[in-house]
Amino acid sequence: MTDKHLSTQFDSELNALSSRVMELGGLTESQIRQAVYALEHFNEDAARHVIDTESRVNQMEVEIDRELSSVIARRQPTARDLRLLMAISKTTANLERVGDEAERIARMVQSIIAKSGSVRTLPAGELRVAADLASAQLRKALDAFARLDTAAAVAILKEDNLLDQEFDGFVRKLITYMMEDARTISSSLDLLFVAKAIERIGDHAKNIAEFIIYVVKGADVRHSPIESVESALK
Repeated sequence: MTDKHLSTQFDSELNALSSRVMELGGLTESQIRQAVYALEHFNEDAARHVIDTESRVNQMEVEIDRELSSVIARRQPTARDLRLLMAISKTTANLERVGDEAERIARMVQSIIAKSGSVRTLPAGELRVAADLASAQLRKALDAFARLDTAAAVAILKEDNLLDQEFDGFVRKLITYMMEDARTISSSLDLLFVAKAIERIGDHAKNIAEFIIYVVKGADVRHSPIESVESALK
């Protein structure tokens, strides 16, 4: 078997793994959409669907990790290919955690429905902007991962503060809401966990963006200021 044939096979395996990551990403995006719908409408069926999907997300993570281990053991990849395989592993783990956060939102919705007779009065609609931002961040991160687009990755890192600001603003509003009506404290705390889950989805999208830069440039930019990230790309 020629080296060229081996190389073609390896490229095919890498492409197949990347496609599996994108499939997992699509599944977690669907979970987010369903979770946000459940939150907006306090819909028990939508919340249950998100929770039921979580086992499939977990299974896909296990399958991708198994395939990664097999490729590494058989191919002994060189530096950049090894970085890509590591990034696939890290991205898969972050997507699984996105699924966890979507499930957490769904479970909090179920809790609110179970304990509150007046769920419509809760300020759940205030989370729509944050949810849209988090969902958009994840979509951009997946698109950037598919193309290994470092410019798009940097743009994601720059936008991360917007989601943090939305979270902080919602927390302030929620505190005021609880002070005005102490009977809503329990359900409001559930809503706070929802807001934190949405913020965490954005964090996972940011992590994926950092792995893209690592694959292309070999630079670990985690916990680095944006100026250092941009400098690493020059």
